[in-house]
Amino acid sequence: MENEDFAQRSQLDLPAWEALRKRIAPYIHRTPVLTCSTLDAEAGCRLFFKCENFQKIGAFKMRGAINAALNLPQEALARGLATHSSGNFAQAVALSAKLLGVPAYIVMPENAPQVKKDAVKGYGATVIECPSTQAAREAAVEEVVREKGATFLHPYNDWNVIYGQGTAAAELLEEVPDLDFILAPVGGGGLMSGTAMAAAAYAPRCAAFGAEPLLAGDAYLSLHKGSVQKAFPPRTIADGLRTSLGDKTLYTLSRYLKDILLVEEHEIVQAMQWVWERMKILIEPSSAVPLAAVLHNEGIFSGAKVGIILSGGNVDAGCVFRHLDEVIKENTK
Repeated sequence: MENEDFAQRSQLDLPAWEALRKRIAPYIHRTPVLTCSTLDAEAGCRLFFKCENFQKIGAFKMRGAINAALNLPQEALARGLATHSSGNFAQAVALSAKLLGVPAYIVMPENAPQVKKDAVKGYGATVIECPSTQAAREAAVEEVVREKGATFLHPYNDWNVIYGQGTAAAELLEEVPDLDFILAPVGGGGLMSGTAMAAAAYAPRCAAFGAEPLLAGDAYLSLHKGSVQKAFPPRTIADGLRTSLGDKTLYTLSRYLKDILLVEEHEIVQAMQWVWERMKILIEPSSAVPLAAVLHNEGIFSGAKVGIILSGGNVDAGCVFRHLDEVIKENTK
């Protein structure tokens, strides 16, 4: 890993963050920050939720996709955008391409939620399905790039994607500047990397924690072993967090993150139900993971002001309710 090169390119000062935010502002929503007194009482701390479930395409990934696209030379952008993604980044690239008037080619695994495939097609992108392995994804997108001349945008292991994702935290910290902690879910690590870097720039005293399902704990292992570990088998309900880290995200998390907290499946389901029932907003399972981490780590967060990035709200209802039934049966044996 070329740490010196990464270090030189990964740091953004406040003027750079402000310029980035101004550049992408016409293409994204500034999402609200919500609170809930019931959840505050349950968690024993004050919670501030940055609601990226209200973002365009229903997830934070619109920020990174549009920032990466806007940083391309015009001639490269005109040939189109390509990526591989199980859902939310696929939609983000598809919509970014539509807004910028260029084609998009999206490689999606066969087992991606149908609601996400339909959304990608709805934005006018071409969907190419492949087997649900990382190798198959990469091979398929390489072929698309060769055939179409499109530029590949990595879903998370790309500096411009990471910076774009960090703008959600920048907005949160601007609105609530005295947070003690900030949390986001960890899959490939793009959101968490951007969140941690933005916190270091806007609120250096705010500690950043990642949150990850125990059944997808490869990022936790990667952080503690110092090398990228393979993604776990796709068993967690948090389907957006089933991806391994990249070299850039591992480096960034190692540098800026306090730690990653692991949560169990029933804790994710419980946290998601709390948000659905008490806050009356729809979030996907991945979004509930940081709240689950706070609820089950009272010793860390008690009495603090805690920011949580609710990463998205794209729910495949049929899949969720089938999993809920399985979790309930498992916990009533």
